[in-house]
Amino acid sequence: MASPFSHAVAALGIGSCFYQPQIRKGVWVAGVACSVIPDLDVIGLYFGIHYGDFWGHRGFTHSLLFAVLLASAITVVRSWRGTSGIGRFALFGYLFLATASHGLLDSITNGGLGVAFFSPFNNNRYFMPWRPVRVSPIAVTRFFTPRGFAIIQSEFVWIWLPAILFAAMVFTLRRMSRPDVASS
Repeated sequence: MASPFSHAVAALGIGSCFYQPQIRKGVWVAGVACSVIPDLDVIGLYFGIHYGDFWGHRGFTHSLLFAVLLASAITVVRSWRGTSGIGRFALFGYLFLATASHGLLDSITNGGLGVAFFSPFNNNRYFMPWRPVRVSPIAVTRFFTPRGFAIIQSEFVWIWLPAILFAAMVFTLRRMSRPDVASS
């Protein structure tokens, strides 16, 4: 898996496509939460659920259907509260992409069993053909080691920099397309 830090960075990078000044900070917090929630499946390891099982790590909680369900649930709750500053469809789109990005990032790591993108309809595990990101350990205690530092370096190059560049490109294109800036 990629680290929770990198999943959060990816969610914020995706958020640049949806950014409007009136959007409440809670929307971005929800996006970050959606990007890391799929890894709650590791709790099952302590209850005898095997890594490769339906509820195992990188199983159903990493699927596209789970991303739809989680994004839908949070969109409904935030819409009831009516304080997000973003339309329902845009909110759903952002939360879906933030959640789905988790499986995508995990599928470009160099370890594990792959990601069950199409669960529950197809529980096969998949990797992308190109896997440059070093896999992060599941145990937090093993993350803060020299190996963990090497993982963060790998994630910085393959996840953080692209997310930062993507957000910068989105903001630049938005700024250039505004009529008051484009005519200057």
